[in-house]
Amino acid sequence: MGVMDTTSEDRASVGTRLLAWVLRIAIMVAIPLITFAVLYAGFRFLRDTDAPQWFVAIVAIIWGVGGVAALYYIFNWIVEQFSDAWKGRLLPFVFVGPAIAILTWYLALPVVRTFWISLFDRDGPQFGDFVGLANYITIFTDRLMRESFRNNIFFWILLGVPLTVGFGLLVATLADRSKYERVAKAFIFLPMAISFVGAGVIWNFIYEVRPPGVPQIGLLNAFVVALGGTPRAWPAYTAISPFNNVFLVVIVAWLQAGFSMVLFSAALKGIPDEILEAARVDGATEVQVFFRIMIPYIRGTIITVTTTVVIFTLKIFDVVWVMTGGQFGTDVIATQFYRQSFIARNAGYGSAIAIILLVAVIPVMIYNLRQFREQEAF
Repeated sequence: MGVMDTTSEDRASVGTRLLAWVLRIAIMVAIPLITFAVLYAGFRFLRDTDAPQWFVAIVAIIWGVGGVAALYYIFNWIVEQFSDAWKGRLLPFVFVGPAIAILTWYLALPVVRTFWISLFDRDGPQFGDFVGLANYITIFTDRLMRESFRNNIFFWILLGVPLTVGFGLLVATLADRSKYERVAKAFIFLPMAISFVGAGVIWNFIYEVRPPGVPQIGLLNAFVVALGGTPRAWPAYTAISPFNNVFLVVIVAWLQAGFSMVLFSAALKGIPDEILEAARVDGATEVQVFFRIMIPYIRGTIITVTTTVVIFTLKIFDVVWVMTGGQFGTDVIATQFYRQSFIARNAGYGSAIAIILLVAVIPVMIYNLRQFREQEAF
């Protein structure tokens, strides 16, 4: 009897676990499908209706935000009807399921499709021929692509990242000791409110050049002329190529220094005052306090900010396109992708460049996430 009871309990345990997995999978599949079905019905209504614009806007807000909130509420209520054990097993899937489905549909599947397109010639899978890895070989042998890799690595990463991070850290450290801290930080952070296209337009005026003898309206060339120099179209000045990229890097450093400053300022304020005072009492100079106490203490934040800016500079596009269109030796990977995909209409080659850019970003993202998890930088 004891053996038979034990066998029955084992079978019941196996059946319980199997039922749990079935319910988990059912909920994980059902919730995204229902969510998309409801939202798609609303989308079709908004697309096909002839109602006034104000009415369409109201319906879009109610249907989009309210519909998703209602779905979450309903399925949360259903899960709440189970026992505590089942509730703990099922509830995470109610909230994680739609997010996973959205990421899969809008991120994972497009990546797979882009890779598939990159294996064909310029006409893509529908009309073109399968060329395998030929597009990837072309990427690493084409002169313009090699120039783009050079600019991304040497100017945007090796120069732009230290400039952005260093300037943000310097401002955060100095402003922290000033009675005008809020005002100074507000001015440094202000460019973050400007779009990259807008920043390109602003700096186009700063780099504006007029013929010699004509009053210069560009700020930089006005200084150059005042010092006895010759005005130049500096970002397009091919005589100094590739160092004309520096004039573009400065724009992004100006835009992103505020981002670095805010994070560094928060990290610096987390350093205990007792440690800093103890170091000063022991005779440490301010430089020693900065490099031997502050920097090690906020190391996690520095790494996180640096890797974030690296990811951004790998994908840089807007400023380069507005300022030079990728000409005069200023091409980057993203401008080449745009030019090949949307101007040259070379679907296979453009898709291959996009995949290369994704592959370049992924290791930095993984490292960033690991640092964030292990050191809890923020």
